[in-house]
Amino acid sequence: MKALRFEQGQLRLADLPLPSREGEALVRVTLAGICNTDVEIVRGYANFSGTLGHEFVGVVEDATDNSLIGQRVVGEINAGCGACDECLRNHARHCRRRNVLGIRGRDGAFAEYLRLPASNLLLVPDAINDHQAVFAEPLAAACAILEQVTLTSAHRVVVIGDGKLGQLIARVIATTGCDLTLIGKHESKLELARAAGVKAQALADVVPAADFDVVIEASGSASGLQLALDLIRPRGVVVLKSTFHGKVELDAARVIVNEIKLIGSRCGRFTDALALLADRRVNVEPLITDEFALADGVAAMNKAQERGVLKVLLRP
Repeated sequence: MKALRFEQGQLRLADLPLPSREGEALVRVTLAGICNTDVEIVRGYANFSGTLGHEFVGVVEDATDNSLIGQRVVGEINAGCGACDECLRNHARHCRRRNVLGIRGRDGAFAEYLRLPASNLLLVPDAINDHQAVFAEPLAAACAILEQVTLTSAHRVVVIGDGKLGQLIARVIATTGCDLTLIGKHESKLELARAAGVKAQALADVVPAADFDVVIEASGSASGLQLALDLIRPRGVVVLKSTFHGKVELDAARVIVNEIKLIGSRCGRFTDALALLADRRVNVEPLITDEFALADGVAAMNKAQERGVLKVLLRP
């Protein structure tokens, strides 16, 4: 099978045998999405070597549970040991022995086939097409914020970052009815948010004022945390979503004196994301910029890094 791999500092298309993991389901990938994490891995994030990709939709070709064969699925990307306290609490994402699809110890979705435990797979409702379903993983990551922070119409919330994740977060947070603003650098992306009913403001026009109850940092930039601290009110909550290769400086005194709560936020529950898609409460398809054949995966990764580009898809 063909696979897009990152090995020894090089991104290349390779021919590989079908993936083999005893007892796991074999999934034929029908569509995959390039995430900023994939781009950062190529820059050195996570020290990963292997087949990239963790956003996908596909069809089960083989499984010990025959009822899964032929079903269209998406998959939770964290595969835990199944026996530790975190796994028993249904938090495999925090299992110390976990591997993560296309990120840590497990070949990913930029391939014709992948394997995951059957317990990681979720059936995709017929109401959701492949171009929507491929957003299940990043949309679930956006939904995770609502597991961590309670939002109502009384809250003032700002999302920093108008890229792929920031756009999805804004659409999810908007469903709470809070007073929401998206801040970004790209007018075309801000217009896309406005078209979805989200108030958007250019970064250049922002006058820092510490009056937001919740700030969600999804800029993918080291400078995002500084801006978040400029915008959050005393005793407010800053949710950190950006992952990138590099370190961030933190003015701990501001956090301590203003009693700011910092929350790290990563993966979320796919069931919440699928429900939003099936109910048409979030429209993700306007975020698709381009689609490439897997054979052109290197060009697709280059495209994903161009200014103004949002979601780039790969079709095996």
